[in-house]
Amino acid sequence: MDVLKEKQYIQPLTEYIQEGNPFFGICLGLQLLFEGSDESGGREGLGIIRGKVGQFDTARGLPVPHIGWNTLEQLNSSDLLSGVATSDRVYFVHSYRAMPSEANADWVLATSSYGEDFVAAVCKGAAMATQFHPEKSGSIGLNILRGFLEPDSPEAREAAAAANQRTLATLSSVNGANKGLARRVIACLDVRSNDQGDLVVTKGDQYDVREKSGDKDVRNLGKPVELAARYFTEGADEVAFLNITGFRDCPLEDLPMLQVLQSASEHVFVPLTVGGGIRGFSAQGQDYSALTVASEYFRSGADKVSIGSDAVDAAEAYYASGCTTTGSTAIEQISQVYGKQAVVVSIDPRKVYVNDPSETKHTCVKTLKPGPNGEQWCWWQCTVKGGREGRDMDAVELAKAIEALGAGEIMLNCIDNDGTGQGFDLGLVGAVSSAVTIPVIASSGAGAPKHFTEVRFGQLGSVMS
Repeated sequence: MDVLKEKQYIQPLTEYIQEGNPFFGICLGLQLLFEGSDESGGREGLGIIRGKVGQFDTARGLPVPHIGWNTLEQLNSSDLLSGVATSDRVYFVHSYRAMPSEANADWVLATSSYGEDFVAAVCKGAAMATQFHPEKSGSIGLNILRGFLEPDSPEAREAAAAANQRTLATLSSVNGANKGLARRVIACLDVRSNDQGDLVVTKGDQYDVREKSGDKDVRNLGKPVELAARYFTEGADEVAFLNITGFRDCPLEDLPMLQVLQSASEHVFVPLTVGGGIRGFSAQGQDYSALTVASEYFRSGADKVSIGSDAVDAAEAYYASGCTTTGSTAIEQISQVYGKQAVVVSIDPRKVYVNDPSETKHTCVKTLKPGPNGEQWCWWQCTVKGGREGRDMDAVELAKAIEALGAGEIMLNCIDNDGTGQGFDLGLVGAVSSAVTIPVIASSGAGAPKHFTEVRFGQLGSVMS
């Protein structure tokens, strides 16, 4: 709203919508139509729809932001959602929501549920908006965009007929509709240059990405964009590119990775996360902020950025200052401009065994598998520099700090389980997810379908493969 006000767009935009001209808003574009929002200390809206936007209540026991694929409850028929069936899911990522009421019933087209029913889509005449992201909702999202742009096209009619068939099949099913937020499965692509200089997707074994025999080359699983497109086609809910080497001295010169994002965003219509080199740096006598680096990735097609080692440094400074925030860290800078949902922190811990919790100041958990000397307890030491350096901080401490600094999601790895195919470290996942109110992504160790269902679904928002 501040930008709209500064550019004197508020009155002409309001008049444009009220005159019945075509309008389509996404996420914040829906929230701006209401009278105001509690976000950022309170902001006025355009006031076209009655009601105020408020934050989800974390006291309900659900992680905030609301991130993932959820179903819609359509209250009225429309061209916009004609290609969406009862059990179809669309992608949400938001911390604030508008609530349906009698005062805005003439606008509310659909609701969704996350601890409570909230407004998911609105429509009146030619003005439409969604809280979810159709551009990131795969083929269903493309149906929605087509319903706005070309509602009378053969493709739109075909999508509507197919959605009707899916709905009828759901209604006739013994189990009924499968509704609500689904657990996300995220395809994680570790990307780096191989010995020939080609950018490839590789796979680590406890973070070692080289073959065990022969020339010990970097494992080459394929090209990043081709694999991302394949995983999208096979049903991945998100794709994460983790640049595990990166241009450490000058991230803005990482042109191959920027090109990967640009190409992937043309073929992959689910959220894209990129990690590696998201930090401030100096080059040729000029300083660049982490926000500048992140902005370049966002412009190239990323929806979220993942911060690793710099998050540990930020957490250490946070605790050293008596748990105060300064606004100077990468987490704070990026979340302030793009929202906390755009900032993921990657935690790379290694298990440390102890005989008794009294031996350490760190958060300990009784381990299911005894240590090498029969130890019954363990804690998880945070590492930096790709696991090469340990810090005197445990994973729970780091998780609490980065949540306070403004991160919206945690990518929880485990060096000990990486590449083993023996399942996630459930003790680690439980300890971290119970300590924070933001979503946690379980990563490292999955090797069979059962591993994805072993993890408790609550604070945990998704699993990574």
